[in-house]
Amino acid sequence: MLGLMQDWPLTVDRILDHAKTAFPRREIVTRSIEGPLSRTTYANVWRRAKQVSNALAERGIGKGDRVATLAWNTERHLEAWYGTMSMGAVLHTLNPRLFPEQIAWIANHAEDKIIFFDTTFAPIIEKIAPGLQHTKLFVALTDHDNLPKANIPNMIAYEDFIAGHAQEAQWGGFDENTACGLCYTSGTTGEPKGVLYSHRSNVIHAMAANQTDVFGCGANDVVLPVVPMFHANAWAIGFVAPMCGAKLVMPGAKLDGASVYELLESEKVTFTAAVPTVWLMLLNHLRENNLKLTTLKRVAIGGSAIPEMVLRAFEEDYGVEVIHAWGMTEMSPIGTIGKLLPDHYEMDHDARMKVKLKQGRGLFTVDMKIVDDAGVEKPHDGKAFGRLLVRGPAVSRAYFKQAGARNDKGECLEPCGFFDTGDVATLDELGVMQITDRAKDVIKSGGEWISSIDIENIAVGAEGVANAAVIGIAHPKWDERPLLIIEPKPGATPTKEQLLAFLEGKIAKWWTPDDVVLVEKIPLGATGKINKLALRETFKTYAFPSTQAAE
Repeated sequence: MLGLMQDWPLTVDRILDHAKTAFPRREIVTRSIEGPLSRTTYANVWRRAKQVSNALAERGIGKGDRVATLAWNTERHLEAWYGTMSMGAVLHTLNPRLFPEQIAWIANHAEDKIIFFDTTFAPIIEKIAPGLQHTKLFVALTDHDNLPKANIPNMIAYEDFIAGHAQEAQWGGFDENTACGLCYTSGTTGEPKGVLYSHRSNVIHAMAANQTDVFGCGANDVVLPVVPMFHANAWAIGFVAPMCGAKLVMPGAKLDGASVYELLESEKVTFTAAVPTVWLMLLNHLRENNLKLTTLKRVAIGGSAIPEMVLRAFEEDYGVEVIHAWGMTEMSPIGTIGKLLPDHYEMDHDARMKVKLKQGRGLFTVDMKIVDDAGVEKPHDGKAFGRLLVRGPAVSRAYFKQAGARNDKGECLEPCGFFDTGDVATLDELGVMQITDRAKDVIKSGGEWISSIDIENIAVGAEGVANAAVIGIAHPKWDERPLLIIEPKPGATPTKEQLLAFLEGKIAKWWTPDDVVLVEKIPLGATGKINKLALRETFKTYAFPSTQAAE
């Protein structure tokens, strides 16, 4: 027997429809690429997104066609986003932090027909345009007066592109499993792979991501997504904010500490989200200028593990609740959230801080398990390490064009139907998950595993340290031993002895790095994470000064 409820397809156009109806006057504020702040409303974004749909249709874009953006978080980007997806086309966010050659490869693989771009990225478009096989039009996200003076074929200003088009268009009316978003992985191992989101997966994920114990946003919140829209839908915030009616503050291209602080205070932001490197810049700005955060209540931090000093600074010095989030592009992206449970409030403050450093428990709609290399499930005791596998309605089943297929269905799944995250983790009896490393970054020493992430998170708190990375170096007796790589703060020269003394007592003695090397800059990947591949290449011929490892 089936239920007798109405069939109401979960398509993303309904999110903006809802915002236009329920929150028509709620503001969207943007630091424009040209400089000044601009202000609009959900009702106005809805109307202009309809114009985008009509302009795209006039150019021959239809259901399933890929339309790309190379852009920061702005109101125009949001209009292009909803205007593309709501008509049944696929919105493909390109990551400008990749090399131009990678961007071109991705655009060709996706078969992007039109690219919307911010004027700051005109040099990238100018460089790659001749090699793009499917792109017939380039839309600069500006007005006619601010068109970039660049040699870009078939370029038009966004305002000219939508001008004169009707503010009514056919949205929705298709299967909720229709593709609507495309985001490529950063490709640190092999070519980037396309993650193809459906309308259904995005709507379900947005509802899951805004549960009370996750982002918990409402119509009285002011939300600043510092995390870019080209990072897995800005962690769903582009859907969450209009769904709940939160005021949306878009930071544009300026993500430095001073610029972020200015928006936090002037717009009275209550919730924000970004990777740890952004918050390190903000905290440095606060300390150097003796500033306070007067309205901010919650900050979501993800993309890489939170350094303890960042967690404690927000919570202890500024009274801001830290929401530790973990996920990946293939998970839409939020997978776990580090909110405390009643059991944790029985602990003392320091113990609670240690819990908040963990990635947390799965959202509703995310199943997790840890297994050994044979696929046997490991115990949930908080100690046993295992490969982290996940499944859910917003988790990838396959990559675009069946890249990385593992079975004859073209899927990227394990035989058990779960997706292998590539992470090594523990799960405790309360369901709290902690990433101990990427599977490829675990240091295997004498048959035991050493977590590079744990050492990095502690080392970054040492005096004079701006960033820290740990990689495994071949060792004749132990297979591998850890090498600690330090990027000092300007003017600082921390010594090996000082750094190892700082680690003493905080990690197992046999985890102690065999050597410490200072570098001018630790390389970061396109998503802001440490590029271990580049570090391993740099240090591939490195040999420890002594082969006498800690025993």
